[in-house]
Amino acid sequence: MAYNSMITIPAQRIANLVLDIATYLIASGAHCGRVNRNINRMANVWNFEVHLHLTFKGVLTTVIDKSNPTNVVTRYRETPTHNIHLDILSKISALSWRVHDEKLDIKKVENLFQDITTLKAYNTFTVAIAIATSCAGLCLFSFGDYLNALVAFGAAFLGYLVRSFMAKKKYNTIIHITAAAFVTTLVTGLAAKFNVGRSPEAAIATAVLYLIPGVPLINSVIDLIEGYISSSINRMLFSGFILLCIAAGMTLCITLIGIQNF
Repeated sequence: MAYNSMITIPAQRIANLVLDIATYLIASGAHCGRVNRNINRMANVWNFEVHLHLTFKGVLTTVIDKSNPTNVVTRYRETPTHNIHLDILSKISALSWRVHDEKLDIKKVENLFQDITTLKAYNTFTVAIAIATSCAGLCLFSFGDYLNALVAFGAAFLGYLVRSFMAKKKYNTIIHITAAAFVTTLVTGLAAKFNVGRSPEAAIATAVLYLIPGVPLINSVIDLIEGYISSSINRMLFSGFILLCIAAGMTLCITLIGIQNF
């Protein structure tokens, strides 16, 4: 028996929940196909048809009651600031399957989703250490020695802290990516000026790799394959501009320091 044969749910209420979940998924790093599947898996339980138009900046949805076509609404909402959180993606996916299997009512789902939104972001210093360790490892793979790896570690650690600080202050993404690239390159560039390690250029090249927008790039390819062309183009352009910001920050710093052979 369909859920809304027992109770009529206003389409507006479904739309609000859809927009809450969809925008949160996109902001947390989900590709469009994942958002669509999670949303429709739940909507089908309540006997609603949901149409989604997903972009990098917002979600447009039309919600139709299959039992009462006059119970319909169209709404749009912008996504919050993007902050990759893979645990949120897993929990919302698990919630959608729980709704599918247990036929949960909408009130229960609203409460469970609110619990998910209270998950704290990853600890800044923990992430900074993980990122710095990764960059140091990449430096070693790029034929740098342990001194170069240590420089890359320190540069990436400091650069990520600068980026996180500026992001929390709500600076534009372009500004804090450029600033982080500049600060990271400043540390590795000064080490290169003083000939620290066997291959200082390896530290310069690898310390900024944490700024590469890997999730948007991967999602842009997935969206393209699955037919979400506009979203794919949005993500590609955003990723390309982030890469340009990294290059601008590095170039400015290298020019100011006066490194000639990089």
